[in-house]
Amino acid sequence: MDFKHPFISNSRLAFYYVLAWFAILSGGVLLKWLAYGFDPGIAIAEAFALPFTFAIIGASIWYVIKYSTLENYSAGRIILAHLIAATIIVFIWLYLGVVIIKLIHPYSEQWIDNNLAANVFGGYMLYLTYVIFFYAVNYYHGFKEKLRNEGKLKSLVKEAELHALKSQINPHFLFNSLNSISSLTMTDPAKAQEMVINLSSLMRYSLKHDQKDKVPFSEELNNNKLYLQIEKVRFGKKLNPVFDIDENCLDALIPNMILQPLYENAIKYGVYEATEPVSIMTRATFQNDVLEINITNNYDPNSISKKGEGIGLRNIRDRLQIIYNNPLLMKVEDNKKEFKVTLAIPQK
Repeated sequence: MDFKHPFISNSRLAFYYVLAWFAILSGGVLLKWLAYGFDPGIAIAEAFALPFTFAIIGASIWYVIKYSTLENYSAGRIILAHLIAATIIVFIWLYLGVVIIKLIHPYSEQWIDNNLAANVFGGYMLYLTYVIFFYAVNYYHGFKEKLRNEGKLKSLVKEAELHALKSQINPHFLFNSLNSISSLTMTDPAKAQEMVINLSSLMRYSLKHDQKDKVPFSEELNNNKLYLQIEKVRFGKKLNPVFDIDENCLDALIPNMILQPLYENAIKYGVYEATEPVSIMTRATFQNDVLEINITNNYDPNSISKKGEGIGLRNIRDRLQIIYNNPLLMKVEDNKKEFKVTLAIPQK
């Protein structure tokens, strides 16, 4: 969440704010002086002491708005927070106003006493006006941000899905799979038939979910098990998938096709160049409404790594940022012997 003040981020809004208060101050002074016969000194002192002071202090009300939203607190708590903030701000405003009036126009004590109740009421009304104004500004910026995020999300999801689909049906993957099937038809027809079914299911899943945002974790996991089973036929004992899944995780929702690039990376950078068996360990736990997924693979640090563009991990991080508005949901660790990726998927 961006807590930058709109007057700082939007110079045009700040200019209109200053212009509006300048018009209010000027009009107030002229009205009291010419229409109601106020002493010019008192009219100017009041303008600087009260409206001008509130124009400065009132800008801080935006932070009360940002930290008190219906997304985080109940309506009653928000109202209480505004009442407390309004009382504090009005008290500070009137105290500063009295000090400034006495400094500018020392003979205005009687005016202060006669208008105290009206100024207290006016202060609360000004606070309410600021609340309405800043909620409108906040809603406007939130709406614009939502439109930008939705557009970016659609682009990222499409890019990620196309990349995953390309990885699944690219010629190398299909040729290797078909060659393995061809060999198995002579030596192990039952295994060849199983591999054909797995490959078909994998392709069907890729096409089926190209428009969906989230799927149950169990569904995403089963799809990736098919992928690993196909690759295991190619790599044999070099590839050792291991799963440690808490049953409470199976119904959790997860962005579709978000795990595929992690297994691809584990095979590409760990299994291809390995001379010893490589274990790809998948652990999943569910605590405090968060699905945590750890995918770890060992690798030989002396092997020559394949060059890659890193688009898979980057797409995962960007998708999580846009969907959940949190850039810290993916953590990558590399100790030169094991590569570990941790995903924390909120369920609320």
